[in-house]
Amino acid sequence: MRRMQASEFPQELLDEFHLYQHGDMPRREFLERCKKYTVGGLTAAGLFHALKPNYAWAQQVDPTDARISTETVTVASPQGNGEIRGYVARPAEATGPLPGVLVVHENRGLNPYVEDVARRLATENFLALAPDGLTSVGGYPGDDERGAVLFREVDRDLLIEDFIAAAGWLRDHPDGSGQFGVVGFCYGGAVSNTLAVRMPDLGAAVPFYGGPPPADLVADINAAVLVHHGEADTRLVESWPAYEEALRANNVTYEGYIYANAQHGFHNDTTPRYDEAAATQAWARTVAWFNAHLR
Repeated sequence: MRRMQASEFPQELLDEFHLYQHGDMPRREFLERCKKYTVGGLTAAGLFHALKPNYAWAQQVDPTDARISTETVTVASPQGNGEIRGYVARPAEATGPLPGVLVVHENRGLNPYVEDVARRLATENFLALAPDGLTSVGGYPGDDERGAVLFREVDRDLLIEDFIAAAGWLRDHPDGSGQFGVVGFCYGGAVSNTLAVRMPDLGAAVPFYGGPPPADLVADINAAVLVHHGEADTRLVESWPAYEEALRANNVTYEGYIYANAQHGFHNDTTPRYDEAAATQAWARTVAWFNAHLR
């Protein structure tokens, strides 16, 4: 099936798919609602599959790319779930210490798209670690739908401690410079904001369409914060002015962008919500942000 564009779907359907993906609508109910839409002659089941991730579309950096090396590691997390596994990508021929970037996935675990984001960072001369938040329940199962079910079984407070442990692993890595940041998507965007609050030595945080931290905790942020939202993601767009005001009031270095017509998930190039122009611009800004604040 070809990758359809978000503009080919009614916004109401995209909004309902968002609810389904975040566990706020059962699959059966979503499929039932799909029946009222007519898109390209697709059945309800066809619409469901058109909206689901297709990882054949996502790979920008091949795992065997000669520019990088990859491995899987296990990080101790005594304050969390005991340990968390992660995917590491680094430049194959790095010279000198590398700044580290933690890559935090959406609410479905460490899928191929997120691994590819880590590899993209490696080609930009960063040491990237993408942890699997599903480690405590067996790891990413190879299917996003099952991954979302497993994610709901994970203790969120312990999981945050796992991500903090993973970030500390990056900070202290013998090949690292001691400078480290975080980028995350959806759930991972919210985690990026949380780590900015929780880790005073974090250098930079880049939340893609992530929920903001409580306003009274923004004073704890020392990291430089770069925020990305899609214009059609109205709930999070509406939360941005208050977050921006709190960042400004607390003298936090920040920038924030709202990408015209872009959907929630616009950077994820495995679904129709992908917006190439917005994703390309946001990624260029992200790499520039990390270069400015971690080197």
